[in-house]
Amino acid sequence: MSSKLQRLFVTSRLEPGFEIALGKEQAHYLGNVLRLKQGENLLVFNGSDGEWCAALGAIGRKGAQARITHQTRPQEEGPDLHYLFAPLKRARLDYMAQKATELGVSALRPVITRHTVTERVKTDRLLANAIEAAEQCGILRVPEVREPEKLGKLIGEWDENRLLIFADEAAPHTSPIEALQARAPGPLAVLIGPEGGFEREERAALLAKRFVLPISLGPRVMRADTAAVAALALVNAALGDWR
Repeated sequence: MSSKLQRLFVTSRLEPGFEIALGKEQAHYLGNVLRLKQGENLLVFNGSDGEWCAALGAIGRKGAQARITHQTRPQEEGPDLHYLFAPLKRARLDYMAQKATELGVSALRPVITRHTVTERVKTDRLLANAIEAAEQCGILRVPEVREPEKLGKLIGEWDENRLLIFADEAAPHTSPIEALQARAPGPLAVLIGPEGGFEREERAALLAKRFVLPISLGPRVMRADTAAVAALALVNAALGDWR
């Protein structure tokens, strides 16, 4: 039954009997698009308290209310996996945020490189795409969205306990699964560069760090958003929650 109910991400604390407020856009979607009526059920989650069934209250122009009834799923913790990426153009950035969320990342981290196409990143849009993906795919966790960082500063301040998996176009075409499985499980990050690739100095700076693991994604050159899906799938299979 629960799979047929509309799912909404909320920021409210979720406990039985709580009345929560839904925003203007959510109220419009529920009332005018889905045509839901007062008393009908929906599912809500906030990324930390699991998933709950809620009874829809009155819907107005400025918002709506819902009453929490019972929990349908406890909170699930996915892999401690950050996704680092050079910002892309709008449509492909939307796609990337959605797919990375579906693949279980815990943080979206824009990285500014010398070949970055656009340095302006709308983090609110990234978050909106992540929330939409979580709502539609039954995911209970929405990734944290961080502000853009320059590559040099980022690797200079990196926590060496977090393995940084670097999709390196110049790496030998050996098995990435074997390279990943040789590492102990722990906090992870995946770095995908810009369409033009990393400059020589940037690549050298990455490869000089002990916490960086370069891997090949094979003989074909991929677009950055495709490479993101491929790399995150490999990492989940070798070190993440697909094992």
